[in-house]
Amino acid sequence: MLTVEYTLPAELRADILALAQEELHPQGASVAALQLVQSHFRWISSQHLQEVAQLLDMSPDALDGIATYFNLLFRQPVGRHVIMLCDSVSCWLMGRDRLCAHLRQTLGIHPGETTPDGAITLLPTVCLGHCDHAPALLADETLHGDLDTDALDRLIGSLRETP
Repeated sequence: MLTVEYTLPAELRADILALAQEELHPQGASVAALQLVQSHFRWISSQHLQEVAQLLDMSPDALDGIATYFNLLFRQPVGRHVIMLCDSVSCWLMGRDRLCAHLRQTLGIHPGETTPDGAITLLPTVCLGHCDHAPALLADETLHGDLDTDALDRLIGSLRETP
């Protein structure tokens, strides 16, 4: 189970303030600051969001609006690895349903869930822009295309072996 540190570490706070100083308005560093928090904790808790908002002289609601707009910023805990399965028309036409069913069966979870061991979170996502290699997915920060069930099994195996 993930535990939440309720205050940002001093080094992370300093990094966020440095980002804010590079902007004409501190709020201009909001996305980069949220990315820093996420890279440290894997997600952005409400407490951390409030701390970042204070550092950037923003309301927590305004910062939450930014955080929830971007689908690569996670406001809920996620696994050590995140698989984002494309749900564009191209991917649907090229077998996305079959791949999603295979992922559900192999991982034992539905989209929006995390495996019980906390290893993998499965999320749907809008078009990844890899239509010429559909069906596609983003695993952590790596784009994969021309997928079939064998490729998925290899990917899942490699993710499970990586901390």
